[in-house]
Formats: sequence, structure tokens, C-alpha cells
Amino acid sequence: MSLPNFEQSLSQLIAIPSISSNLANEDQSNHQVISLLATWFESLGFTIEVTPVPNTRNKFNLLAKLGSGEGGLLLAGHSDTVAFDEIGWNSDPHKVKRKGGRLYGLGTCDMKGFFAFILQACQGLSVNKLTKPLYILATADEETTMAGARFFSQSQDIRPDAAIIGEPTNLKPVIMHKGYMSHKITVTGKSGHSSRPSAGINAIEIMHQVIGKLINLKSKLGLHYQNQAFDVQEPTLNLGVTRGGDSVNRICGQCELDIDIRSLPSMEDEEIIYWLTDALASVVEQYPGRIRIQELEPSSPSFHLEKNSNLAKLAEQLSHQSCCAVNYATEAPFIQKLASQTIVLGPGSIDQAHQPNEFLAEDQINTTLMILTQLINKYCLTQET
Repeated sequence: MSLPNFEQSLSQLIAIPSISSNLANEDQSNHQVISLLATWFESLGFTIEVTPVPNTRNKFNLLAKLGSGEGGLLLAGHSDTVAFDEIGWNSDPHKVKRKGGRLYGLGTCDMKGFFAFILQACQGLSVNKLTKPLYILATADEETTMAGARFFSQSQDIRPDAAIIGEPTNLKPVIMHKGYMSHKITVTGKSGHSSRPSAGINAIEIMHQVIGKLINLKSKLGLHYQNQAFDVQEPTLNLGVTRGGDSVNRICGQCELDIDIRSLPSMEDEEIIYWLTDALASVVEQYPGRIRIQELEPSSPSFHLEKNSNLAKLAEQLSHQSCCAVNYATEAPFIQKLASQTIVLGPGSIDQAHQPNEFLAEDQINTTLMILTQLINKYCLTQET
């Protein structure tokens, strides 16, 4: 089988829609992307395992393996993209457009493009030359629930020496990121005619008190927790979405607030939940049975790899950039359960991710291929790890 070159493979991946969304009418299967990757890597001699991801809308993980034995290297990424607004795009999001030294398209940097790089780096590899296995992982639903990575970490028993997650970091090694959790706070009041306020209980007014407590909590978290490795050094609490009321002349009977909290690596989920429930305790006591807190999506843990680890040092050497911390979340904490030395390192910038006119800079192509080739040589072609 004749395999495509880098730009051809990138174009074929971008052409297949694979949007992940919490909205059923926008959510799309990644099966075609997984099938295309399976075809390519199988032609290179990899053994292929395609696995349905439970509790998803027809989503799949792919694990490709070349070679045998213990240890080795895992190159990982997600096969889905976020939704897009056509109005903001200057070109078709599902067609790669080259202009001004950039390759535009939905998923070029976040992060279907990483698989195009892996495909090129793997061509010419011979299983007879490998002393340790090379694994390629493509996951599902990273942009929503991270269901693919969660399931993979629970269902697989591979133990590679190192893992690289190719999120867009501008090829800067990321060894630390914040955790993420989201909650819905629902206030149930009692509706009635606005001319008789005493006949009802206004849910918006109660939510006003809830928001005040959350703003105080936000300040307290900043005072109690700091990490100078991050440019936003404190945990964050964001008031994201509010919904309430149905008519201007009715007392609001229900109000909802969606929040997210991004925690530092030193913080545990249980600790954050304690802070949240304690902050709202007085309002809950004042309005018994009217305030409910529920998880919106399963939380994603924070991630941390020691700066003096072998992989961190090697990544700095290959990239000529220092390791850093980022505020967003990735699949790294789930992959790290299988490969203790895990790092986030990939082409493209997070500034382009989730934005109209997402692009990959062409001047990163050769450097990315060089880094991947040297990582494969280090972990799969020699006995040293």
C-alpha cells in the first residue's frame, strides 16, 4: 500500500468530521478517523486493536503496536475535535488550506495533525530493528469527557517506559497542568405572580446569595493555594452559565449555575468538594431542600512529572526548550497510570486550539519529525531508557 505524505495524510484526517459534543445532535462518531489510522498503521506492520468506548455515542479507541517485549514508547493523541462556528472561518474547516506558511483546518494542531507526523516518523521502521515496542494510541472524546483515555487506562496493562501526548505546546515540554472539575448548582424556588412576592420564593434571589459565597471561595482558594510554575498561580473558579426564570412577570421558580474549578497538582478532588460544600453551607441551611450540587462531567485530575526525570531532561534536550506548566487539562494523568514518565509535547499552539482558522505552522514540521524520530530511536531501538 502506498502511504500518503505528510500534507496528504493531514488533509485526509481533517476531511473526516469527528466533533465531540455534550449535545447529542452535534456529537459525531470518530469511527472513520480510527479506521483510516488503522489502515495506515496496519500497512506498516503494526498490530491493530480497535475498542469501543463504553457509554459513548459510537466512539472508539485505537491501539497500534509494533515490536514486542516490555517497556518502549507510547505516542498518544485524541481523534476528536471541538465544534466550530462557520462564520468565524475564512476557509472550509474540513479542508486543509495552505497560506502564508500555515496549514489551516479544524484539528490541524488540536490534534489530528499529530497522527500525520507519527505516520511519517514510522515509515521505514522495521520490526526487526526494534528492541522494545512502539505503541500508537488514538482516543475518543477528549474534548468532552475524556472517556477514551479513562477507559484505556482502566482496560489496558501495557507499561511503556515513556509516553508522549502530542497536544499543541509549540514543542515546549509540559510536565505539569491543572485539574478540572465542573458542577451544576440548581436552586428550586416557588413560582408565582410577580405582584405578590411573598406568595413565592425567588430562585434568582437565592442564587444571588450562592454566587456571593462562590466569589468569596474564589478569593480564599487564591490565598490558600499558590504554585509559581503556572502563569495563573492560583486555582480558578469560573461562573460559566446561568439559566433562570421564564417570564418577566413571574417569580422565578428555578435557577441554575454551571461552574468549573481548575485545581493545582497539590489539591485532591475531595478537598475541593469540601471547600465548595462548606462555602455554600449557610445558604443551604437557610433554604433546606432547595439547593442541589451535582457533577456535570467526571473530573480530570491534575498532572505532574518531576523536572529531573529522564524523560523531562530528554525532552528539553531535543526541543531546546525548558519544561513548563499550563493551565488547561489533558489526558496525561490517565496515560501516566500506565507510563509513569509521561509528557505533553506537540506542534502547534494552544492559542490556535478551539479557535476559528486553527492552523499548524509549516516551520514546525521538520522539527517535530526530528523529535519523534529521536524519541523512537531512544526508547525502541536501544536498550537504554
